[in-house]
Amino acid sequence: MYDEEQQPEHGPLAGFTVGVTAARRADELGALLQRRGAGVLHAPALRIVPLADDSELLAATKAIIDQVPDVVVATTAIGFRGWVEAADGWGLGEQLLGRLRGARLLARGPKVKGAIRAAGLTEEWSPSSESLAEVLDRLLEEGVDGHRIAVQLHGEPLPGFVESLRAAGAEVLPVPVYRWMPPEDLGPLDRLLDAAVTRGLDAVTFTSAPAAASLLSRAEDRGLLDELLSALAHDVLAACVGPVTALPLQAHGVQTVQPERFRLGPLVQLLCQELPARARSLPVAGHRVEIRGHAVLVDDDLRPVPPAGMALLRALARRPGWVVARADLLRALPGAGRDEHAVETAMARLRTALGAPKLIQTVVKRGYRLALDPAADEKYADA
Repeated sequence: MYDEEQQPEHGPLAGFTVGVTAARRADELGALLQRRGAGVLHAPALRIVPLADDSELLAATKAIIDQVPDVVVATTAIGFRGWVEAADGWGLGEQLLGRLRGARLLARGPKVKGAIRAAGLTEEWSPSSESLAEVLDRLLEEGVDGHRIAVQLHGEPLPGFVESLRAAGAEVLPVPVYRWMPPEDLGPLDRLLDAAVTRGLDAVTFTSAPAAASLLSRAEDRGLLDELLSALAHDVLAACVGPVTALPLQAHGVQTVQPERFRLGPLVQLLCQELPARARSLPVAGHRVEIRGHAVLVDDDLRPVPPAGMALLRALARRPGWVVARADLLRALPGAGRDEHAVETAMARLRTALGAPKLIQTVVKRGYRLALDPAADEKYADA
């Protein structure tokens, strides 16, 4: 587990850039990441649209008041609170709470349990996994044929959950409290998408399945889906708060990482382990050089490096100790054109940024090489 006191001053995520797609609690997640040294690019992939005046929610509320359901499944704290507040606004709050006291209340996780209890109600059961799949398994195992079940939706329909209950003979009453919609301003999301496909991000975090689906949908709209999937497959880590959140990404073949506990803190702790472990570390000219997203650790000294310098350094690190020709380095430079002088200029700036000019050797008339320590030459000879 991550221990702040044992980390160097720069923090375990220093030199890495992390994208945050969350609409809710984005400030909290961003602060946790920045506290550990990360650069953060925030772009809400969604916006939450409350439906306090929505006819569907009013109709579902009246239907529950008219006939109390056997079971009520509460899926999110914000949704459950919003439902009770909307009912209060319609003058139906006390009647709704009275009916809910007569039903079996199932809560998806501890946050919604807190919302239920804050309303003066008590849940019958909540799964330790915080997964709707476990709620569904329990209901189906108990048998739902002929039962009336109200399901508070959490921003999008739950077709698998609802259809399974209906197939088992239940009457299901969906309760739509709010909806996820695309952000009104797509600019930040497009900037995050561009940063991902150009490898300007080291990781992207997802705290809801709709956010993951929204990013994929926007990439498809812009003709960038294949590029995004390639980036997520090879260079940009997709970090999800839990398995349900990961489903849209996994449906596209994207491998994700998830913490054991589905919370923001453990998600950040997981990144503190995963990103440094993915960084390339080499013994060069008597130093330990670790190449991170937009910075380099030279021994334990964090050295920010401009994008052109990072492009050169990564090209050299792909074949540590080998000479890389200027023409090959020129191709690695973003937007450099055909002038090899651009390589010399970027290389000079890279050496200055690293603070240790001897890390990179000039091989006259041939190119440049990382000054790999002699003991490491054999290990990397066939790299």
